[in-house]
Amino acid sequence: MKVAMCSMDGIIDTVSATHSIPPLLALLKPNGKMILVGAPEKPLEVPAFALIFGGKTLVGSPIGGIKDTQEMIDFAGKHNVTADIELISADYVNKAMERLAKADVKYRFVIDIAKTLKSDI
Repeated sequence: MKVAMCSMDGIIDTVSATHSIPPLLALLKPNGKMILVGAPEKPLEVPAFALIFGGKTLVGSPIGGIKDTQEMIDFAGKHNVTADIELISADYVNKAMERLAKADVKYRFVIDIAKTLKSDI
């Protein structure tokens, strides 16, 4: 984290668990923007000075519309932004939920619907 301080133009925070915001704000360059799309149950603490002195912006979005989503996908493709995921089949969902409850998850689960549908035919 120290190496990356003040190096990012933007952060898309997808974390839906309670987590610390100040270390993430420290990663932003001056006038950087952090977008919250995860929805933790408890309120997040945001130090005003971390925003004010860096001219940083913190915004929230439930999800973008089709246009916003397409822009994000285009940006990710152009800049080779990828995500670490664990691809699972639909019949693994209950096990995945058990693993979530145990905090035994490194990456986001993505359900492979196409493969699941093909195996049902």
